[in-house]
Amino acid sequence: MLVNLRQRTYYLATTCIIFIFCIAFYLRTEIATGASPTVEKTQTEKNPIKEEHAIPQKPKYKPEKASISPPIIDNFPVAAAAHSASELPTIAPWNAPPSPHVPESTPLFIGFTRNWRLLQQVVVSYITSGWPPEDIYVVENTGVMNSNKNGELSLQNPFFLNHTRLNMLGVNVLVTPTLFTFAQLQNFYLYTSIQNEWKHYFWSHMDVVAVSYEDSPPDSIPESKSIYTHCVSALRDVALPDPETGAAKRWAMRFFAYDNLALVNVAAFIEVGGWDTMIPFYMGDCDMHARIEMAGLGITDGPAGLIYDVASALDDLLVLYRKVGVLPEWTDPNVLDDEMRAIAEEAERKAEESRLEVERLEKGGVEKEKQKREIPTRERDDVGGILGKNEIDLQDEEIHYEFLPPSPSPSSPPHTSTSLSDTPNSPTYFAPLLSTLDRMQNSKHASRGGRNTWQGRQTGGIGEPFYRDSEGFERAIVMTIDHGRAVFAEKWGHKDCDIVRIGMRPGDAWRVERDW
Repeated sequence: MLVNLRQRTYYLATTCIIFIFCIAFYLRTEIATGASPTVEKTQTEKNPIKEEHAIPQKPKYKPEKASISPPIIDNFPVAAAAHSASELPTIAPWNAPPSPHVPESTPLFIGFTRNWRLLQQVVVSYITSGWPPEDIYVVENTGVMNSNKNGELSLQNPFFLNHTRLNMLGVNVLVTPTLFTFAQLQNFYLYTSIQNEWKHYFWSHMDVVAVSYEDSPPDSIPESKSIYTHCVSALRDVALPDPETGAAKRWAMRFFAYDNLALVNVAAFIEVGGWDTMIPFYMGDCDMHARIEMAGLGITDGPAGLIYDVASALDDLLVLYRKVGVLPEWTDPNVLDDEMRAIAEEAERKAEESRLEVERLEKGGVEKEKQKREIPTRERDDVGGILGKNEIDLQDEEIHYEFLPPSPSPSSPPHTSTSLSDTPNSPTYFAPLLSTLDRMQNSKHASRGGRNTWQGRQTGGIGEPFYRDSEGFERAIVMTIDHGRAVFAEKWGHKDCDIVRIGMRPGDAWRVERDW
């Protein structure tokens, strides 16, 4: 009996020891490996934590688009070869600026963000239309800080601006502290005028060409003078007292071909509070002009010259200096876009053929190695296709093409700054210039992408300071434009420009219910 009791006690004690040992082993294992499955699951559900060693997912990129931007070539070869202003062409004598300078201040602002060829064209057009170069202020609104001033951007970069060239032409360059919207840029013109104590200023778009009248002028123009002379006459006219009341005229703006060229009264813009920068681009002019009208300030329109609205540049700006033997040449960007698009499509087709050929060779295995041994001296393109000698030479030519100067036309005489000036209204040279500018203007409005396609056409500058993706920059501008339209609509409760016609008053801003 005692033996049985002793055995049972021993058995029970052994069982307890084994049980305790198992529990201890289990807990030790869990402590070493982490919390229990139940606890771990609960923590994961309540507080999900990203695994430290998870492999990051590769971004899904948009399909690559072939560039349809041809290499940019400077469109003023004579100036590019000049070392000083004395080597520049002389202005046609009938368009020369008055000497001495008129007593009035006549600053002309031209804003620039991208496309050097267009900017250089408009500057030269105003200089050759009689505007004193020292009165022209190019406002570099690129957002690249001093990169252009320091010569750090290439000609292929959409935001490239040649400070040295503009200084040689005799014009001023102002650099904005950051990239401004259109409304902010307009207020910058106003601010600069206030700082300089200018009572008025002119401003123009960069995508225009200004040409003085040389043929029979409109009835309202007494004689064919330079654009500058007519603008000075307009400035003197608005400064005269009202003939009926004798009081000073309440005027705000004078348009020459709408606002392609405009004269601004600084005091009037201060009175209405300047441009609404919450409406960054389009509809900002509707808002500003409406508020001017609500304030009883006048906006009049009158001719001063021929102002062409363009989206492309003349091949050689020497033609604007009206020299004998110099005829206008121009490449239609719409035709060029079609050609570049066809080239891109052909390149994509060949790339696909090469890819399929590579796949075929890879399947062949041994056959592929055999072909490699048979043609050791031939080169292969980026996708594995084989290039012949002519194709290799063509690639090299395309790579270096952007660095080549434009080839002179064999029929054109050499251009020098001492070339004989043409005569006013010449049917041989002036008429072809006007005809070419007409075609350039028509091309802009016929563009399949819209009249402002030129703004996003140029690409380049990868890796340069303050680089921006050209397509992305253009997309961001469009989105900002859409935002401005929405702000205008909310401000006036109306989507269209006719807010004065429907009875709006200055105090109605932001107080009117939507009418849509």
